[in-house]
Amino acid sequence: MSMVEHHAEGLIHDAVKKGVTDIHLIPKKTECHIKYRIGSHLFTKTTIPKDLAVKLLSHFKFLASMDIGEKRRPQSGSLMISVNQVIINLRLSTLPTHHDESLVIRLLPQDESYPLSELSLFPNSTKTLLSFMTQIHGLIIFTGPTGSGKTTTLYSLLHASIERTHRNVITLEDPIEKFTENLLQVQVNEKAGITYSTGLKAILRHDPDIIMVGEIRDEETAKIAIRAALTGHLVLSTMHTKDTKGAIYRLLEFNVSLQEIEQTVIAVAAQRLFEVKCPFCNEQCSALCRKWKGNRRVSVYEILFGTSLKGVIDEAKGKDVTYSYPTLFQLVNKGIALGYLSRKDLEGWELEKTTTS
Repeated sequence: MSMVEHHAEGLIHDAVKKGVTDIHLIPKKTECHIKYRIGSHLFTKTTIPKDLAVKLLSHFKFLASMDIGEKRRPQSGSLMISVNQVIINLRLSTLPTHHDESLVIRLLPQDESYPLSELSLFPNSTKTLLSFMTQIHGLIIFTGPTGSGKTTTLYSLLHASIERTHRNVITLEDPIEKFTENLLQVQVNEKAGITYSTGLKAILRHDPDIIMVGEIRDEETAKIAIRAALTGHLVLSTMHTKDTKGAIYRLLEFNVSLQEIEQTVIAVAAQRLFEVKCPFCNEQCSALCRKWKGNRRVSVYEILFGTSLKGVIDEAKGKDVTYSYPTLFQLVNKGIALGYLSRKDLEGWELEKTTTS
């Protein structure tokens, strides 16, 4: 094994051992910083010479079937490895910078599963989400920024639904984050002509009961998802909006009519991921504490459904209505009051501080 291979293998093994979600190789003028992301915290692991960093980056690009000679444009790739008998999916992304290419490696353990009971800070939210999976048709949307746990929530709900109802589930993802035997998974491949819209059209002819679409990102995908929900399928998907109300207005931007939204949308859930406050450190844990106690993270869900959902739709129609539901800001404050979350979790948030009315 060469020195570069030894460094690459050691880096991945160390990251898996520490529960790292992302590895960053950040080039500087004469050196390269290697940073780890654990939860919402990004910290410097070590600094290596520039020439070693270039060799490491080329090695990872080769393993992920990327173009080693291309350094002027962004690239993405993936590969599967085994670390201590655990299968890890590595997703790689390169980005040209002023000094050199930067590399981010996302680590996705394939054998890792999260029971629904362990997902949410508040158990009632989990029960509410699971109740939506009993519906025969309709659209359920999950919103939130990248890294907020939307995909983990979707997979957990799908697995729970398969165990309880034995329905045919097909997913359409870009890329597939977790490979599982219980689902029919389709990978978006635009070079092969499989886009979200064409893939979803093909899935509708494959007798699905539940369809999971990785993301509603354009008008065509939105309208096909709506059509699937109208024709007897339960559709789960994600969007990038600040809160639950934003998903309704985003659908309107995609030229989905209010009548179609009213007939199909069952619920919208906006979520954020938080680290449970350490009872020993009280606030941010030291690196040693993180190593021993692990990374305990939970989701907080703002869920819009029922009469509150109807109120938002009526508001979009221009009606003067009154409705209320627990917002993310209120739920996070509740978690702080109960001692589970830190006050720092609210820093930098642009959340409404009062109940929507």
